[in-house]
Amino acid sequence: MFTGIVEEVGTIKSINRGQHSAVLTVRAKTVLEGTRIGDSIAVNGICLTVRQLFPDSFAADVMHETLNRSALAQLTIGSAVNLERAMPANGRFGGHIVAGHVDGVGRIANIRKDDTAIWYTIHADSAILRYVVEKGSITIDGISLTVAAVEPTGFSVSTIPHTVRQTNLNQRYKGDFVNLETDVVGKYIERLLPSETPKQNTLTKEMLLRCGF
Repeated sequence: MFTGIVEEVGTIKSINRGQHSAVLTVRAKTVLEGTRIGDSIAVNGICLTVRQLFPDSFAADVMHETLNRSALAQLTIGSAVNLERAMPANGRFGGHIVAGHVDGVGRIANIRKDDTAIWYTIHADSAILRYVVEKGSITIDGISLTVAAVEPTGFSVSTIPHTVRQTNLNQRYKGDFVNLETDVVGKYIERLLPSETPKQNTLTKEMLLRCGF
């Protein structure tokens, strides 16, 4: 489990590509502290398992499934990536529940300044947008953000200067692809709701209790 609070921005040191997979070596500092082989680190919001440790970096396998569902395939040597270690059981929960399992890829449609804030508008498929709600949580490249507006083709977030400075958002431009993970709670609720529920019924407290919430 992660929180979407980025600990540092690392850089891609090397990429060894196989036929349908890859091994990423990521240059880092903060996330190496206390990390052991087998630990999980989120790279641009994708949970990866550390397979090798070096004094200035770590290496992780990227499966075929991960390359197909994320924007990791577009990384090159020197690319900036957001990094976060898995949250310890006694850690502070600063963001929201993040699994590190990317739902898909979005594309930055617009970036605009609003006084001190910076707005990012992301276009995404309807399969992702169905779980995006105004004032709800969304993870963009592993960054926990609040949805400020939802449109038929995408959504927007308003970021504070600190978030932009401390993540790779300051190196993102219009047209760039980003990894998206929606709030896991909504997906579980949808899965647990009986498919035969009449359309006129609405989500109620009693229904959630029957489903285990």
